[in-house]
Amino acid sequence: MRVTQSMLSNNFLKHLSNNYDKMGKIQEQMNTQKKITRPSDDPVVAMKGVAYRTNLTEVQQFKRNFTEAHNWLDNTDAALDQAKKALERIRQLTVQASNGTLEENQRASIAEEVKQLKSQIADIANTQVGDKYIFNGTDTLNPPTSVDANGNIVVKTPSNNNPVKLELANGVYIQVNSVNSDTNGIFNQELFDSMDKLITNLEADDQDALKQDLDNLDTHINNLVNERATVGARSNRIELMEDRIDQQEISVTKMMSKNEDADMEKVITDLITQEAVQRASLGVGARIIQPTLLDFLR
Repeated sequence: MRVTQSMLSNNFLKHLSNNYDKMGKIQEQMNTQKKITRPSDDPVVAMKGVAYRTNLTEVQQFKRNFTEAHNWLDNTDAALDQAKKALERIRQLTVQASNGTLEENQRASIAEEVKQLKSQIADIANTQVGDKYIFNGTDTLNPPTSVDANGNIVVKTPSNNNPVKLELANGVYIQVNSVNSDTNGIFNQELFDSMDKLITNLEADDQDALKQDLDNLDTHINNLVNERATVGARSNRIELMEDRIDQQEISVTKMMSKNEDADMEKVITDLITQEAVQRASLGVGARIIQPTLLDFLR
């Protein structure tokens, strides 16, 4: 087969273009610091990258859920602590009122303070995190307690005692609210009825009935203490889970980096090599392509 000058020129240009294409890809790797810029560069790396990014997105969402869970539990614990202090103050006043040396007007003054503390507990029951009521189950848009026309505290009936759960790991849901059921809830109607009865007994100067009121107060205080212990246990578990999620985020990020990030030392070496190949190609091309008539006429 006869090899013509045009064939040599076309082959030279084709190989020269291929060399420029390789150099362009290397420069893209240097600029982006990534092995690939499009799936067609390496489908295997691209598919693994999609899987790693999906996993990382899930982990980051779990971390946002942890922030929300801590917000709920921290506010719940603070509210329960305030309610406990209010009930302990009411118990302290009740003990004072049961002292036979007090006069009737002094017990009436105690009754007025108990009324204020009862209103304070009702406000605590309506605690909000953002725009969500945390003691009304999944009905977070409505307050669990309200005041009727007679000024009495009324708990919403039936109470919404559905637990609010957040997904903090794949398939793992943790309750972040305190259930306020009709029977054993911490801010149920029985609590406010007990305080109303206490106020009535104080105003009526019924010292014998105050002993029963003390027992009722002890029961409600114990309920608060037990609920705070439950909230604390959930918080401890969430902290352990959060540490695990943090480790997963580091692991997934590391794997994604190994899969996608370019080895800059190798990229620089390849660029230097390709530049040398390019210069050699240009030199060989200049030797192979014969001078034309115009070159001689110069």
